[in-house]
Order: sequence, then structure tokens, then C-alpha cells
Amino acid sequence: MKGYVAAIDLGTTKVVSIVGERTESGYRIVSFRESPSKGVLRGEVTNIQDVLNSLLPTVKEIREECGFPVEEVYVGIAGQNIKCITTRHSRNRNRADILISEREVEEMVQEMYKTRVNAGEQILHVLPQTYTVDDNVGVKPSGMTGTRIEGDFKLFIGKTNSVEHSKLVIDRAGLKLKELILEPVASARAVLTEDEMELGVAMIDMGGGTTDLLIYEDNIIRHAAVIPFGGKSITEDLRQGCNVSYVNAEQMKIQYGSCYSEFAPENKTVIIPGIGGRESREVSFKLIASIIEARVEEIMDAIMYEIENSGYQDKIRAGIVITGGGAQLANLCQYVTYKTGYIARIASPNNSITFDSCEGVCKPIFSTAVGLILRGFETEERYAGQPKESVVTDTLFPVDETVQVQADISSRTARSQNRASRKGFREFGRGLFQELFNSSDEA
Repeated sequence: MKGYVAAIDLGTTKVVSIVGERTESGYRIVSFRESPSKGVLRGEVTNIQDVLNSLLPTVKEIREECGFPVEEVYVGIAGQNIKCITTRHSRNRNRADILISEREVEEMVQEMYKTRVNAGEQILHVLPQTYTVDDNVGVKPSGMTGTRIEGDFKLFIGKTNSVEHSKLVIDRAGLKLKELILEPVASARAVLTEDEMELGVAMIDMGGGTTDLLIYEDNIIRHAAVIPFGGKSITEDLRQGCNVSYVNAEQMKIQYGSCYSEFAPENKTVIIPGIGGRESREVSFKLIASIIEARVEEIMDAIMYEIENSGYQDKIRAGIVITGGGAQLANLCQYVTYKTGYIARIASPNNSITFDSCEGVCKPIFSTAVGLILRGFETEERYAGQPKESVVTDTLFPVDETVQVQADISSRTARSQNRASRKGFREFGRGLFQELFNSSDEA
């Protein structure tokens, strides 16, 4: 597979296997296959055999199309239980006159993977925010001199079981896992422009099981959140609200749905076939739109809560970028602009992708899969020619150097060390998210 990168997106509604290659004009998607997903709940693998049944046919098909064995893959990881906290780390230096090296800064990032977390959790991703060298705040340390380096970091923390289940699926599929990559980070790589990330932008990835939020400013991820609702929640609302099957509800959402009830025609209806010889029924476009709008409004309320509490509400100068399967809802862009006050656009994974890539891959629903390919190539190119033992993974979760969760930490110690950084997330989880879950159950 020299010159190629393969990736797998284990989504709630679909499983995607994809292969790309680097060309002179950009990145070309050589092959991709998708199949309906089973065994994944809100972004987390729950039934390994069901996921394998969905994954294996796609892997076989891309191998046949590419003509070479696909053996190593980059895999996305997501889930409603992933949380983000902010913490600080410092390092004292013995020689102030020696220039700070890139290696020294990268070692600080690696040390953050050893931060203590609760039993059953582990750190998936470390993102530097700002550095301070002695009295110089907000600087790039490499090349400077000083006696003390301090850094602020965002830590993405997930469930150990979720990580292990994803790794087990890949292993049983006869593949080698090269790296786990956070799916919203991959999606952002595929759809956001450099100008947007510099000015300040909020990316909303509306998947089947969850809706992910990333806020960029000055090319750095400043805030992240996972909303435990997505496209499947909307479909379930339609199923119950219109008394139809799940298949019919999904078809109604895609073909006739709108998330802005004001734009729904008053006099149009959908004929629903009767079940078991019963008479057909009519469902109005207005009812379909009102049900969809209610759920989308809940999702956007949670998004705005996160934006307002991130501290970057006034720094999202480039507005909101929406991607993922849910981005294909009719009138979503207009509704988000109306609801949030920010300009919005629907984004497809077109960044650096050549025009001769596989037909159909440049759609919002495949943003994560394409982003995994792009992130994979960046990792390959960054460490090309370096001995494996000398490689220091900077921000992505290193598979070969999995940080062991310190299960012997008492809950009291863990709470005292993490209380300040987790307070906002915990209050939100107990408040708004609980309210949203209740409403989902009652919908």
C-alpha cells in the first residue's frame, strides 16, 4: 500500500471503508464503499459482531477494486461520552541559555497523555492552546530561551471500553490499526478553510447518533462538545409522531422533510401505505416539518449553550459551517442563521480532493471518512523517514503508546484534581443533557 492511505469510519448509521492516494494536484479518493451500520449506538461500538458484519463486505470490495491488499487503516472514534477539559502543565529547565527545541515542546504534549483520569477513562487527544515562557505569554516556545515553560492544553477524554471495542473490531477484521483519530477533528480537516480557522468558526457535524461541535480560532481548537442527538433522533421522532415504520420515517425525512416549518407548503401531503391491509393515511408536509424543527431546535439550543459558555461567542467571525449526514436537511442553513444569528454554510469534503476522485464521495455525509484520509496522509508525511522509536505523536492518540488508565486512583482524589476543569461539563450534563434525554424518550 505504499503511497496509499486507508481509513474506516464506524458511524451510527453507516460504515465506510475508503482508500486515497497522494497526487501532484492533491489527494485522490481511489475507492470507497459504505454499508448500513449495525452495532453502533451514538457513535460507540456496542456489538462487535454486528459491526463486523457491516464492515467486512466493504473491506472486501475496496480490496477488489484497488487490486492490492488493504492491511493498515486509520479509524475514527467518537461517542456521546467524549468530554473535553482544560488543564495546565509546566516544565522547569536547568539551562536557561539553551534554545527550546521542538522536541522539548512535543515532550510536554506527550506528558499530558499521562494526566490522571477516572477509572474506565483515557485520554484520546491532546491539543496545545497557548504557551508561556517565563514572563512571555502566548508565544511559540521553540527557538526561545528561558527557565520555565507553561502550557494550557485541551484534553479529550473517552471511555476505555469504547476505544477497546473499536480496536477489537479492526483486529477481528484482519486489519492493523495505525491510529485512532477523533471524528470531528477529521471532519474539520475535510471541510474548513484556513481563513475560517484563523478568523474563528464553529463547525457542526450532524451525524446519525450525535452532533459534534468544534470551535476554531487562530487555527487552534478552542472548544469542543458532543450533543447526544443526531439524524436518528429526528427519524425516531417522525416514526412516533406520524405512527409510521422506521423505513417510512427515514424516507419522509429525506424526501419531504424540512427543519423550517414556515417554509413547508400548507396544502401538500404524503400518502403512507396502510399496514396489514389497513387503509392508507395522509400526513401533511407541515406536520413533518414541525416534528423535525422541534428536534433541530433542541440540538441548536444545546449548540448555542456550548458556544455561549466557551468564551468565544464574539470570536466566531467566519460563522458556522455545517456538515455530516444531517446537513442535508432542507432549509437547515436558513434555520441555523435565524436561530443563532451567525452566517452559515453547508460544507462538503472538497479540501485538497482532486476532481477525478470517486463519484459521490464529496458529500457532507462522507466528511469524516475523507477527513480521516487527509489526517492519515499528514501523519505519514510528518514522520516519513523517521525511525519508529524516534516518532513523537503530537496531537493524535498514539495507538502504540496507549496510556494505561490508573485504575487505583481513588474517586475522591480524581474528583479533587479534576473538579475545576469538569465543573461546567458536569453541570451541563446533569442539566440540559438530562432534559434533552427525557424529551427524547418522551418524543
